[in-house]
Amino acid sequence: MSVEHGFHATMTARPGKGDEVIEFLLDAPSLTNDDCVVFLVGRSAADPDVVHVTEGWTTAEAHSAFFASEEAQALVAKLQTLLAGESTYVDEVPVGGKAAF
Repeated sequence: MSVEHGFHATMTARPGKGDEVIEFLLDAPSLTNDDCVVFLVGRSAADPDVVHVTEGWTTAEAHSAFFASEEAQALVAKLQTLLAGESTYVDEVPVGGKAAF
């Protein structure tokens, strides 16, 4: 499946909430969406409250449609309560690699 749209997000959890943010993200409904073909969650080795997410979607339209849903809006609203400030986003389209957990 091809990836035409993606991004890399960095977010900072409220102090001590990094594990909770990671657990929350790993339960995200985008993991079960067929249009989301890459969804990787990582954390900073230096600061456990800094969390990184890389997403790859089949199209920008599929990404927009998913995040326009009530389910996704509720997810974003709850996630915001765990974060300290705004997340940063960088344009990134995953092109390949390996992830084995």
